[in-house]
Amino acid sequence: MHMRMLVSGRRVKRWQFFQFLATCFIVSFMVFWGPTANPIVSHMKSFSYRYLINSYDFVNDTLSLKRNTEGAHYPYLINHKEKCQDQHVLLLLFIKTAPENYERRSAIRSTWGNEKYVQSQLNANIKTLFALGTPHPLKGKELQKKLVREDQEYNDIIQQDFVDSFYNLTLKLLLQFNWSNTFCPHAKFLMTADDDIFIHMPNLIEYLQGLEQMGVRDFWIGRVHRGAPPIRDKSSKYYVSYEMYQWPAYPDYTAGAAYVISSDVAAKVHEASQTLNSSLYIDDVFMGLCANKMGIVPQYHVFFSGEGKAPYHPCIYEKMMTSHGHIQDLQDLWKDATDPNVKSISKGFFGQIYCRFIKILLLCRLTYKDTYPCKAAFV
Repeated sequence: MHMRMLVSGRRVKRWQFFQFLATCFIVSFMVFWGPTANPIVSHMKSFSYRYLINSYDFVNDTLSLKRNTEGAHYPYLINHKEKCQDQHVLLLLFIKTAPENYERRSAIRSTWGNEKYVQSQLNANIKTLFALGTPHPLKGKELQKKLVREDQEYNDIIQQDFVDSFYNLTLKLLLQFNWSNTFCPHAKFLMTADDDIFIHMPNLIEYLQGLEQMGVRDFWIGRVHRGAPPIRDKSSKYYVSYEMYQWPAYPDYTAGAAYVISSDVAAKVHEASQTLNSSLYIDDVFMGLCANKMGIVPQYHVFFSGEGKAPYHPCIYEKMMTSHGHIQDLQDLWKDATDPNVKSISKGFFGQIYCRFIKILLLCRLTYKDTYPCKAAFV
């Protein structure tokens, strides 16, 4: 027993020594290659940091506010406090949208975001809400009047008084967590999604119902980015200055296009969001910082799509969760992907072999497409 403890102690010291060398390496790398915008160097620094050091305690310290505060308060212009009251809610679904995207909202209401469909066909209670800010001042008051009329018809818009723009995406994220924490804390899961996403709601609901029965906690799933470097190219809309974020890698986070968290994670992220500087306008990265501060680690799901559209095929629809970049084809995809006959195509030995072959052809290509990874063909 004494020998085992001695060997174990040596391994710990060896690992600490290795981590110390790695830290020295990264620090020297940052000093000598500091402000470069070269993407190769940026990725070398970020992956070295992520896989050799992988500690973000001091990152969180530098971004922490000096005092615990609720931050800037943006009053609600449109709100529905009663949306979740006295109900068992499996999923609170927040869709990030822009004031002018009426057609997208309409398509979602009649397809995967339809609460009545989920209740009647899938035996689950979800609440669908559209999160947005105010129209750009140049677009005038007429668009705001249209939003008010739209909400009077559908009762599903949550709007706060900040300008709806790319650089206010973090404010839109805070809107969602503030609202869910205040008005729907009992929802079992919270999902945030873009308005050009397709969600295979039957597959997602079946998945979440199984997780609810298991009583999962600390749950956060989506398309995970690991060791992603800040973009230092000033011509990119994702540009982040050293003053805003000085470290070579972001904490692990899920793509903001669509991800799901459990209710306890929603509460913890909301708590962390009150103590971190929210000037970082890349909302999915800010989510990663909040979660990291609370010790929450994202899980990679192979059927959460990246930036690209998932291939159109019944063998893909069988297990798909999300697909990105759908506007004009949303209605057709919803009809095809939720056809009851989709599940039957892979039944039996030959059906499984056929779908495995099809998925390998569609997903395991030499040319990179940011949809589902090759390993999804073998799940």
